[in-house]
Amino acid sequence: MIAAQYKWNIKDVDQPSSEAQALAETEKISPIVAQILWNRGYQTPVAAHEFLNPGPEQLHDPSLLHDMDKGTARIEEAIGTGQQITIYGDYDADGVTSTSILYETLNEMGANVNYYIPNRFTDGYGPNVAAFKKLIAAGTQLFVTVDNGVAGNEAIDVANAAGVDVVVTDHHELPAELPAAYAIIHPRYPGAEYPFGGLSGAGVAFKVAQALREEIPQDMLDLAAIGTVADLVPLIDENRVLVYFGLQLLQQDERPGLQALMKGAGIKPEELTEQSIGFGIAPRLNALGRLDDATPAVKLLTTLDETVANDLAQETEQKNRHRQELVQQISETALAQATDANHAKRPTLIISGHDWHEGVLGIVASKVVEQTGKPTLVVNIQDGRAKGSGRSVEAFNLFTALDGHRDLMTAFGGHHMAVGLTVPEAQLTALADALDVEAGKQKLTESGPSELPVAASVSVAAITPALFQELAKMAPFGTDNSQPLFAFESASLTQLKAIGKDHSHLKFQLQEGTHQLNAIQFGAGAHVPELTAAPDQAAVLGAIEDNVWQGRHSLQLMVKDLKLSAETVVDARTNRVHQAMFKDAGTYIFFHRNIFQQLRDQVPTGSQAILYDGTVQTPLPADTAVFVIDCPDATSDLETALQQLQPAKVTAYLYKKESLSQLGMPTRAQYAKLFKFIATHQQVDVGHQLAELTKFLQIPRTQLVFMIQVFFECGFITIEHGMMNGVAHPEHKELTTAPSYQLRQQQVQTETDLLLCPSAVLKQRLHAPLN
Repeated sequence: MIAAQYKWNIKDVDQPSSEAQALAETEKISPIVAQILWNRGYQTPVAAHEFLNPGPEQLHDPSLLHDMDKGTARIEEAIGTGQQITIYGDYDADGVTSTSILYETLNEMGANVNYYIPNRFTDGYGPNVAAFKKLIAAGTQLFVTVDNGVAGNEAIDVANAAGVDVVVTDHHELPAELPAAYAIIHPRYPGAEYPFGGLSGAGVAFKVAQALREEIPQDMLDLAAIGTVADLVPLIDENRVLVYFGLQLLQQDERPGLQALMKGAGIKPEELTEQSIGFGIAPRLNALGRLDDATPAVKLLTTLDETVANDLAQETEQKNRHRQELVQQISETALAQATDANHAKRPTLIISGHDWHEGVLGIVASKVVEQTGKPTLVVNIQDGRAKGSGRSVEAFNLFTALDGHRDLMTAFGGHHMAVGLTVPEAQLTALADALDVEAGKQKLTESGPSELPVAASVSVAAITPALFQELAKMAPFGTDNSQPLFAFESASLTQLKAIGKDHSHLKFQLQEGTHQLNAIQFGAGAHVPELTAAPDQAAVLGAIEDNVWQGRHSLQLMVKDLKLSAETVVDARTNRVHQAMFKDAGTYIFFHRNIFQQLRDQVPTGSQAILYDGTVQTPLPADTAVFVIDCPDATSDLETALQQLQPAKVTAYLYKKESLSQLGMPTRAQYAKLFKFIATHQQVDVGHQLAELTKFLQIPRTQLVFMIQVFFECGFITIEHGMMNGVAHPEHKELTTAPSYQLRQQQVQTETDLLLCPSAVLKQRLHAPLN
């Protein structure tokens, strides 16, 4: 059984309401797309039209942002008087694109401008007092923060004391006490909320550039799109416009750095989508700041020198590969720890290790959460302190859970789904216990899996290029505008295989009648045996995508979740009879009379015992379980029996006391030894002297009995009243013509088919007759 990771909330958009049909007619779109839009709140022709047709007119006036006019006036003053401006950025993809946007903008305006990207490991996140002092000593006369600053009270006070103004541009959660900055440009500033509060750091920087240039900075749309997608902010409203047009610019981008970066990542500009940013460009930009200094990322994005761009792109690619290796190494250890005896029963996890690179622990925590479904902290222990990151699930507010235990930590910050923290090593156990208590308070274990909206449950035949093109009108997809998901609950899974360097990914085809759809699920390669055993019992959930291979386009399902119903075939193979075999109600089937006679009284009351002889007298009632007690002589006997019985569930004990496969067929030398003995001995009492004969010939008892039977059937010996004698001048016959010989061959093959095969192969073999 494979359990679903999510609760599937199927919306049945393939059965559109009258309102959705009317919207579809007005906007000339598919009723399915209209119903999806209706469900997401776009319920008027105007709202639907604006969503489906992003345009520059949908960008809001930048002056509506709090302190925008004040902040840009101070920047313009600094430009006019030649003051040294330092853009103080951040080390993630949103931070380096924000920095690049304002650095290029101010450069073009003739500013005396530089930038500073704090180091994750020495400066930490946000304005750093030591860094501010160093920059002021080097001549900085105005700071402009991007993608940070609203929590930089102490560093900003230092700047104010030195007579240096700070213009904060940020989008993060506002603290209770705001810094005494010259200006705070923020889309959710209390009492002056901007029409759209979901801008990324790059989005806010883009609006500042728009205000300074007094026009939409179209040449910055590529950077704004990267920062917006990378920071997982809502892809609606203004963000949708930025990414929609930013993707178009990226497809024909002239930035040498982005050209080189995409080439190294294997991204073809003409095929670029928001996923290319999320899984290709952003991770590479992030890799620099995760492992070392992110300053080269800004150089990469802003350089006009192709040689410099190629060198920086190559460095970025190397760092990204190193980042992937680190994540792989640490994740293996972390996942093993997550399932050990000390962690398996906990509702939350604290995973710790030594010499783990702290820049990748957030990614590792995400992987552990994905595999276990448990909120997880992953920390590196060094010099008595544990430092790392945490990731959570929707049902558990990790920030709230930890916020009341600050006494156990020396540093802490974050939000609902992600945190960063430093803890004395001695307090780790106390923090782990506290987290489990908080899990109880938030009723984490009662919440069940997170709910996932599903557009519809459909047939494979419903997935057409026309439908894909209709759905593509809703792109770019992301937070708050998720790619529509479809469930497939009646298709068979064929061509199942594990792919990838470590066989960790799952690839298969959904088959329904003559219709097929390729599918792939990352990280699910281990499911191949179970799915192969029951290919008609799986339900699959995923998004439809355009797969391009060697210039050819085909539709493909990117699987988000799958589930396999309770096992139809249970592998309980045994070489001994035990009481547990007869504890459940059902039909017990036997293939050998002697075993039937020995064990039929063990069958529980209300159940029936059948000695199968090739036919079933009466069909089984629905939902009957069948228990296969002994191993048949022929595989086909079992397959035919199951085909006739059609049980709801099969438990295969396939009891066989002695393996004939291990014994093997007698050798030519053994046959010769027995033949020679018969020629020189008469009146051998095989009924009473078999043990002595076995010892004398040094042939195992089972093997010897079989050989005597073959000789008897071939007419080489006679047996009367238990006395064995050789036949003088017997007719020449091949041993293989003896019925016992043929039966033994068949039994050996049956053991190979049923007893010696892997569990998945057995389940697949016994499941086939049930269809």
